[in-house]
Amino acid sequence: MDINEKNASANQTALPAQKGDDSIDLLEVLGILWSKKFTILSFLFMGGVIGFLLMNWVRPEYTSDAMIQVDIRGNKVSRAMGEMGALLDMASPSDAEIELVKSRSVLAYVVEEEHLRFNATPIGKMDRLLHREGRMDIDELDIPQIARKERWIAQITGINSYEVITPEGAVLAKAEIGETIRAPYAGDTLVMRVRLMRGIEGQQFILRQLTPLSAIRGLASKLSVAEKGKQTGIIAVSLKHRYADRSAAILNTIADTYVRRNVEKRSAEAEKTLEFLEKQLPGVRAKLDTAERILADYRHKIGSVDMTGETQVHLQKEVDLQKQLLRLEQERQEATRLFKEEHPSVQTLTKQQDKLRRELAKLKSSAEKMPLTQQEVMRLQEDVQVNNAIYNTMLNNIEQLRVVRAGEVGNVRVVDYAMVEDRPSKPKKMRILLGAIAASFVLASLLIYLLRMLHNGVRSSNDVENTTGVSVYAKIPEHHGKTSKSKKRIPVVISEPEDRVSESFRSLLTSVDFSMTSLSHPVLMISGLIPGGGKSFVSLNLAALYAESGKRTLLIDADMRRGVHHSGCKMGLAELLSGTCELGAVAVQSNVENMYVVSAGHSRLSPSELLRGENFTKLMDVARKQFDIIIVDTPPMSMVTDAELIYPVVDFSLFVLHYGKHNMNEIKESVAKMNRFGDKPKAFVMNHCEREAGRYGYGYGYGYYGYYSKNK
Repeated sequence: MDINEKNASANQTALPAQKGDDSIDLLEVLGILWSKKFTILSFLFMGGVIGFLLMNWVRPEYTSDAMIQVDIRGNKVSRAMGEMGALLDMASPSDAEIELVKSRSVLAYVVEEEHLRFNATPIGKMDRLLHREGRMDIDELDIPQIARKERWIAQITGINSYEVITPEGAVLAKAEIGETIRAPYAGDTLVMRVRLMRGIEGQQFILRQLTPLSAIRGLASKLSVAEKGKQTGIIAVSLKHRYADRSAAILNTIADTYVRRNVEKRSAEAEKTLEFLEKQLPGVRAKLDTAERILADYRHKIGSVDMTGETQVHLQKEVDLQKQLLRLEQERQEATRLFKEEHPSVQTLTKQQDKLRRELAKLKSSAEKMPLTQQEVMRLQEDVQVNNAIYNTMLNNIEQLRVVRAGEVGNVRVVDYAMVEDRPSKPKKMRILLGAIAASFVLASLLIYLLRMLHNGVRSSNDVENTTGVSVYAKIPEHHGKTSKSKKRIPVVISEPEDRVSESFRSLLTSVDFSMTSLSHPVLMISGLIPGGGKSFVSLNLAALYAESGKRTLLIDADMRRGVHHSGCKMGLAELLSGTCELGAVAVQSNVENMYVVSAGHSRLSPSELLRGENFTKLMDVARKQFDIIIVDTPPMSMVTDAELIYPVVDFSLFVLHYGKHNMNEIKESVAKMNRFGDKPKAFVMNHCEREAGRYGYGYGYGYYGYYSKNK
């Protein structure tokens, strides 16, 4: 069993209870967000700015409210009218009344009364943002049909004066408040009158003339009608409008219109019946006059006729029966308007009529026994009395209906009229600001997790060790400090020795140093799988730590294509391998004591050709004699074959993984590729690591210490 297999086995023994990387808890989520705190703070700042602009951009709205009471039992006047009042009492439940408030029959009148078809919308982004917009209320506006959809503008020119600008940009007319404009345009006439105007000179308004239906729908969308509680009969009505006085005025007009419509609806039945009776009254009067004239003519013809008491009683009974039949017929007609013929109420009235008709027939048959003269006089007197009863009944009904019409107050009344509000109901500025900040936080979190999903590579050192059998010696945090732009970069372990990145490098140094304890003047190769993994960063800082510990350290930049370690010498590794110079001439003391750097150099030959053969091996033999440790920074393994050519010559290999960017297959392939060139000791380093919530530090290779504690 080699050193890497022993380290992996020790890691499995030492950390059996660690949580798998696939699981996620609240602490881990918070840790991920905390690692991106500067990104989140920038989003929160932008969200706050957007929220501030938005809460000032939204135009204020005022909400006025009124209260209406619905009496579903009817009013006192209808109850006082008895049966006729009961028939005229058309009670409506609250749900029906709510729909009537929002009906077009009510809102159409309000639209015309309050001139809601005419709009003057202020223009100006800065005025809107700073709440300096003007106001223009229009009483009359008739834009020519041919240009009604075009952009018409009214501009304030003085305290009480304004001008109208056509869609072509020309001034069509000028006027003052209250003055009616009549200006010809395109064969038609523009008519306009402004009732109220507030603003400063130069402010403009877009003029719009809505269709009646559009205005009604717009008013309905701002109107809220609901019953307070259940079966209370109390209806709350509220309206939103930009101006507080307009909101109250419009809502009060709605309430008054609704109450008036309710009264008209409830008195409509009495109005129709009254109209019918008044039309029939002249005809009934004519029949009465005719009957009286016929009776008078007959008496004049035959002279005086004495009627016995029996005859008078008989006549009175007939008249009473006729009156009862007339009354029952009226009741039956009223009942058939509400019910069908099969209804018990209608059937009862029909049976009562049949009974009276039978009694009337008996009286008529008994009257035939009287003398003919008395029979004729009795018949004529009966016609007069019946027609007179009908006429008097109609007069009484007409008077009663007139009382109902004059005294009808409806079954609804306005409890509270709307009042002018002093504070706007919208916008809720603090709610908008907090909402924008919360939305920016959510957006930032989603973006962070989306990017994390797109780079869903390996993050667990345990997974790497268990899968490949190669130990992970350290997990180096993301370094957020300033990077030196000079060619001679200062290592982090020197410039920021107390930083957590430096502590991770010291832990890495300990692990690597123990792994190479038995080696004399070892050669350490540091490579990466992909560009940007940080292999040069690791090489520089590890070399600086070795030099700081008192060892003569040589850092060789073997990336002869894109070298980053600059010594200040024009020659480098390429010239050494070409044989044009010696090691002492190109190994330059760096800004760290005991640390020497050999840059990549320049050569016309391919770096792979320079590394083939024995030149690089001979160079390492020379370097071992002059330095305590040699660190070789190679190109990424996935790009070129340089690392594979260097690997057989070195004593220990350190492969740098970019945290969260490699999948397990890539890591396994890189290990298998290196093993083809020899089974050398090797280890992994995870760079650019994010803090893992709920875990100690960055989880660097504790398995190594377990191995050495067993083999001392």
